[in-house]
Amino acid sequence: MTEHADFAPDRRAGRLFRPSPPESVRARAATVFDTEARLPARVFRELTDEAVFCEFDLLLTPDAWPALAALAALHGDRQVDLLVVDGYGLVGQAWSLPVEATADDYWAEVGFESGRELDSVTIAAQTVALTGPSVRWGCWGERDPEVAVVRGFPDEAARQEWRRGYGPCADAAGVLASWLPPVFGERGVPDAYAAELAAHYAARRSEPDPTSA
Repeated sequence: MTEHADFAPDRRAGRLFRPSPPESVRARAATVFDTEARLPARVFRELTDEAVFCEFDLLLTPDAWPALAALAALHGDRQVDLLVVDGYGLVGQAWSLPVEATADDYWAEVGFESGRELDSVTIAAQTVALTGPSVRWGCWGERDPEVAVVRGFPDEAARQEWRRGYGPCADAAGVLASWLPPVFGERGVPDAYAAELAAHYAARRSEPDPTSA
């Protein structure tokens, strides 16, 4: 994959691309994420709303693009930035795609065709970070636990509507109960891992008001 180094127009799939410089994409990713952290640790720096989990294998396919574009549009972002945090031969690769792009446009960037397997994000990326110019949302994906984590919904209604429209999705409890056990196999999800994931990504429950008996 070739890094987009300037704002020069690039005509692809019949659309005009004006990508951000890679250093801008990396800077925005560093604002939203702690790129040195890995799940179950806290990878989001400031975003603390209840996380929505998705399947990593779907994140880097055409099916994911409408969900990513919709998430960016919730915050008025006109593009989606992607940074490859870990990946065979792709570490640090960064690019932007306008929300008006199609699923085929997205696949042309992250997917593979004959002779492109070695620089395909879909094949080589191990950890990816996606956000937009607003830096008010983020999607963090890791191949090892096979999950992607989304945060930055404006409110609960927006979160639920997005989940209904772009599943399969789960909350932290659902991931721990159904998605992660097969990843860990017979030993099951370690208690410490489960506790840390829940602490960082589950919904925050309000403490009861002791005066409201």
